[in-house]
Amino acid sequence: MKYKVKSAEKSTVKITINFTPEEWEEANNKAYLQNRGRYAVNGFRKGKVPRHVLELYYGKGVFYEEALNLLFQEHYPEIVKKEEKKHTFVGEPTLSLGEDFSEENIVLEAVAPVKPDVVIDQYKGIKISKYEYTVTDAEVEETIHADRERFAERIEIKDRPAQMGDIATIDFLGKKDGVPFEGGAAEGQQLELGSKAFIPGFEEGVVGMNVGETKDLSVTFPENYSAKDLAGKEAVFTVTLHKLEEKKLPELDEEFAKKMKYDSLDAYKEKVRARLEQSAKSRSVNDTENAILSKIAETAHAEIPDAMIDRECEVSMQRMEYSLMYQGIKLDDYLKYLGKTREEFKKGYESEARNTVLRQLIIEKLIKDENIEASEEEIAAKVAEQAKSVGKEPEEYRKSMDPRQLEYIENDIKLTKLFEFLENNNEMILEETK
Repeated sequence: MKYKVKSAEKSTVKITINFTPEEWEEANNKAYLQNRGRYAVNGFRKGKVPRHVLELYYGKGVFYEEALNLLFQEHYPEIVKKEEKKHTFVGEPTLSLGEDFSEENIVLEAVAPVKPDVVIDQYKGIKISKYEYTVTDAEVEETIHADRERFAERIEIKDRPAQMGDIATIDFLGKKDGVPFEGGAAEGQQLELGSKAFIPGFEEGVVGMNVGETKDLSVTFPENYSAKDLAGKEAVFTVTLHKLEEKKLPELDEEFAKKMKYDSLDAYKEKVRARLEQSAKSRSVNDTENAILSKIAETAHAEIPDAMIDRECEVSMQRMEYSLMYQGIKLDDYLKYLGKTREEFKKGYESEARNTVLRQLIIEKLIKDENIEASEEEIAAKVAEQAKSVGKEPEEYRKSMDPRQLEYIENDIKLTKLFEFLENNNEMILEETK
């Protein structure tokens, strides 16, 4: 087997593979042995027909396709391995026969997508936004309030009308032009008034109702409502209020702190603030790094092959599917609700996927061009930090690590160094944040 590689359009390479007549004969014989059971000829038991008889009966090329596939599967990985210093293959190739294919000239052509080179016009001396988020007392109080709500008691109310903040148990039936519509009815539905879980006007309409009362609520669906046949339309909901409860929050005291697994109220409040500050720090870093990459990407160019875009779209689809599963929703059911096919839905991720791939290419190129490395000492320090967090000695922890964990640590160190370099070599302008 001999081959040659030539660059082709849109970040692909054309691989021309020449096989010897001996290799071709061996592949055809393997194809015959693996597939002879699929063919029948009168006078022979199925699977026992000699090869030359099958070729006479079904044509000389009966096993050509399978033979070429066998040759490709055997030799293509070897070619990829030999070419890995020159090209990074990022998808499955498209196969075809050479124009002058014959039994004496066995040529297979493979067009394979490869990782493209990215051209970056400028990545130093640019004005770039920098973000620094701080934690306010109001945010701390809001988080503490949310914790208290998790432990709130529900007290049934019978002596007053419904008001915002109450939890109402209701039946409702929605009609448009006097006709019930799909998804517009429920029984025993619990609704926290003021949560904005329902369309505008609905929860406000329940406010003021008494237990046992039935009322018609006239509402208008938002123009951007997901169900197109209801968007912007008026409807009437017949609502019956069966039960009303209010939430009683626990006192913010030492007993509540212990319920939250802290020794004191001060320790609990300090931990809440520390957690929020860590989140704000992470948000600051993420938003700044995104701003840096977005600015550099404005001057970057790459012929990104479709295979890389498609793969990134699939990753986004999987994230969406896992998110829906967590909520107890199947992706197929969600797509039916939207009235879209899987391919139509995936296409919506293409622009985002293209941006993501371009940013990945920028990162890889800059790390390479600026010779950014992770030293063994830096990797060891990160391993020791992780080992300490799980109560293990660094040596013991490192032996138990998957090689991919070490690779992740190495890449994370390089990435941190890259963004430090980019911040130091650009004019970072602090943005006002809330």
